[in-house]
Amino acid sequence: MRLHRLEIAAFGPFSGTEVIDFDALSGAGLFLIQGRTGAGKTSVLDAVCFALYGQVPGVRNAVKGLRSDHAPPGAGPRVVLETTIRGRRLRLSRSPAWERPKLRGSGTTTEHAKVVVEEFEHGGWTGLTTRLDEAGDLVTRMLGMTAVQFCQVALLPQGEFAGFLRAGADERRKVLERLFAAEVFAQVEKWLADRRAATGREAAELGARAVSISDRICETTGAAPPREPRPAVPAPRRGEPAAEPFAEVEALTAWAAELAGGQEDVRAVVEELRAGVAAALRAAREELEEARALADRRRRHADALARRDALAGHAEERSRSASRLDAAVRADRVVPLVRDVRSRHGEAARARRWAEETRSRVAALLPPKAPQDVLAKAERHRRDEVAALESRRADAARLRRIGREREELAGELRRLEPEDARIRAALAELPAVVAGHRAELDETRLAAAGRPGAASAVQEAGRRLDAAQRRDRVEHRLAEAEAGYRAAVDAAQNARQAVLDLRQARLDGMAAVLAEELVDGEPCRVCGSPEHPAPVTSLALIPTEEQVEEAQAEADAAQDVRERAGTRVGELRTERDELLEVAGDAGADALAAGLAEARAVLAAAEARAAEAERAEARLHRREQELEQARTAQEENGRALTENRTRDRDLAAEQVRLAAELDEARGGDATLEARIARLGEEADALAAAIEAARAHERAAEELAAARAKAGQEAEEQGFRTLEEVLEAALSDEDQGVLRDRGRRFDDEEAKVRALLGDPELVAAAAAPAPDLPALESAVAAADVAHTGAANAADRARHRCERLAELRMDLAAAVGAWRPAAGRHEVAERLAGLASGKHAANRHDMSLSAYVLAARLEQVVAAANERLDRMSGGRYALVHTTGKAAGDRTRGAGGLGLRVADSWTGLERDPVTLSGGESFITSLALALGLADVVTAEAGGTEIGTLFVDEGFGTLDEETLDEVMDVLDGLRDGGRAVGIVSHVAELRARIPAQLRVTKDRAGSTAAVVV
Repeated sequence: MRLHRLEIAAFGPFSGTEVIDFDALSGAGLFLIQGRTGAGKTSVLDAVCFALYGQVPGVRNAVKGLRSDHAPPGAGPRVVLETTIRGRRLRLSRSPAWERPKLRGSGTTTEHAKVVVEEFEHGGWTGLTTRLDEAGDLVTRMLGMTAVQFCQVALLPQGEFAGFLRAGADERRKVLERLFAAEVFAQVEKWLADRRAATGREAAELGARAVSISDRICETTGAAPPREPRPAVPAPRRGEPAAEPFAEVEALTAWAAELAGGQEDVRAVVEELRAGVAAALRAAREELEEARALADRRRRHADALARRDALAGHAEERSRSASRLDAAVRADRVVPLVRDVRSRHGEAARARRWAEETRSRVAALLPPKAPQDVLAKAERHRRDEVAALESRRADAARLRRIGREREELAGELRRLEPEDARIRAALAELPAVVAGHRAELDETRLAAAGRPGAASAVQEAGRRLDAAQRRDRVEHRLAEAEAGYRAAVDAAQNARQAVLDLRQARLDGMAAVLAEELVDGEPCRVCGSPEHPAPVTSLALIPTEEQVEEAQAEADAAQDVRERAGTRVGELRTERDELLEVAGDAGADALAAGLAEARAVLAAAEARAAEAERAEARLHRREQELEQARTAQEENGRALTENRTRDRDLAAEQVRLAAELDEARGGDATLEARIARLGEEADALAAAIEAARAHERAAEELAAARAKAGQEAEEQGFRTLEEVLEAALSDEDQGVLRDRGRRFDDEEAKVRALLGDPELVAAAAAPAPDLPALESAVAAADVAHTGAANAADRARHRCERLAELRMDLAAAVGAWRPAAGRHEVAERLAGLASGKHAANRHDMSLSAYVLAARLEQVVAAANERLDRMSGGRYALVHTTGKAAGDRTRGAGGLGLRVADSWTGLERDPVTLSGGESFITSLALALGLADVVTAEAGGTEIGTLFVDEGFGTLDEETLDEVMDVLDGLRDGGRAVGIVSHVAELRARIPAQLRVTKDRAGSTAAVVV
């Protein structure tokens, strides 16, 4: 990953918009981010991390307000980062959530976080996503590391690694767990601990189940509990559930068997006792039942005698009910006829009233008491006249239509006559107007004929001007390229000469080099002699093979630059020659003046062409107006003639129809009024005739119904119809009387049967039994039987329950034994994985063991740089022992010591001085960055940042540290140092200077 450009607006301490060109800073390889304390140096790194992941490093991420307090109220915070990741050029634009002023009214509203991710391809930016989650996943997937890993790998926060160097096992474990994927091993530890707790609970529950069953046996038999309990599984650790099963669980089965034998003996004794008292109870109950049966027969005989006397007292009531029921049955045959008479009487009254009302409505049309035939004749006369008048309705409608049509014709005449005069006036003027427009069109068409030539001239002039401008630019670039080519030629020749000089110097000093390698007693590699009496010495500096190879590499690189510069010069010369063919030697100003002149000529021609088009349009409109006027004159004259002829014909027809309709309506206002009046009178006469006929029919039907009802009442024994209605009863009342009669008959039959029963007669003659004495004897026998039966049931229930509990106890003991074994295995494995078991000699947990392997890799990578920075004195040592201050079990595996080659001893990191702690933690941070990068898939980090800590170094140590950091630039990597140390400003020319004032911070790139 390489950074190119960073834009910060209203973010952190930066109130305005700051643009940082990392390409310019990265060109130097090593650059400095410097500024006063609090100016915002670290905020630049925060902006990079926020653009990539939407969060800032460390505890600063807990602060939600990323917007600058110095920014104007309406300015929104924004960070735009252009970077290349795995060969893809991306632009990430992020805005954090912030409170902006409302557009209307007072107060603020929340502006949510936003992101836009774009990729540069095919010469332009293409949007990839605007979702926050998708943007984070895209960056994490491409870099292969999370935000925490990126902050540790690319930003190298030295303060955190100094703490990491001196931290205990738990703090060191937390940092390593954030950077390396050790979750699965921590989950294994947790699973084993949960398994240990689960098996402990299982064994405790099974032991408690056996104890519970023994308690229930004690409750069932009333026996004392067995021996005191003691723990059957190892004591649980703190926080785990307690397990309290019995140790001697198997002894409970024998104890339960002994109790079962005693309970069987008790059960046999109480069963024998229950059999004796049961026989005595049965005898007493049989004697009591016989006495109760005799008493019941005596009671039933006495009840029958009382019921016979009561029936004799109801004889008169039974007779009256029978007579009433017989009269009601006879009345039922006459009641429907009586009701029919009443109904017809009402219908006859209504018919009479209807006839009187209808006759009163037509009284004015007829003589008094006119018969029905006179009414019918008057109705027919009116309906015939209505039929004759119906045929005249069409004439009335026609007369109305004629009136409306004549009004329309008059209005049309009023419109057509002025229109005819207007058309005649137009026809007198339009021919001269058309001739004038035609002459104007011919003139403009002649002037616009030169427009195509003018357009071609403009196009050619523009092409030559564009070629001339490009020619000038290419000539300027060609001059620069030729100068660069000359410089490249000089540099390549100088580099080649330097290689030749170094090789010649090494050849000249080869004898001295060989002499330095001679050892007394060992043969010379040239002459083979073991004696070396006069080895050659040289005071000149002899270059090494590495220096020669480096010079050759520089010469090869300079030659490549020379060849590329020569190729570029050739390409620019070819392009210039092609442009000269188009533009020639004329200057761009002269060609621009010619283009302006050609455009002016074209504009004039186009103006005349537009005028010709408008003249043609005006001529066309006038010709259309002339043609339309001639057509309108013909149509208007024809319409006037037709209108006047039609009005004369309609006037004659109107006079004739008006005379005929006046004669037909007579004295009525209109024809319709006369038809309506005659129709109403005919309907009234018809209603009067129908009412009279209905009245006659109702009277005849009423007389017939009265005669039929009187005859039927006489046949059933009733003198009048009123007697029939009085004797009538409803079906419910008749049912009540019949049910009462049947009950009396049934009761009388039952009484006769009881009084004739021989058993009841014999029981009435026998003496009465002594029931209280017999019931007392049965109660005493029942009490004795109940006591014996309860004792037997309790004994049987205890034996059955005890048998069930013995089976449950045996199953519980069988299930407890394997559960205790599983808990022992789980206890041992969980202790080994957590490092808290005696068998784990290093007191190292499983996750710590995995992280310890990563820490070994980190220490190995860190020592490569610590050796250079400390002048070979210090080296980090990874130990499996506990760190200083750790007292808990399982905390081993993540210890760090510092080996001092000057003393030959290992020291605790806390004993290092400030500068020594800085170089050690810097080496540790660089080593951790290398390991995390490899762990993340080898993603190349092209831009690194080292944050603060250089102020604790002396000059010599600072030189060593700078050499190490300078070595990080291998492969084109850029390293940024964040510091305010004054000496670094002199050492590193490429700088990003961050300054602060009351209005906020600003950033400037100095190269």
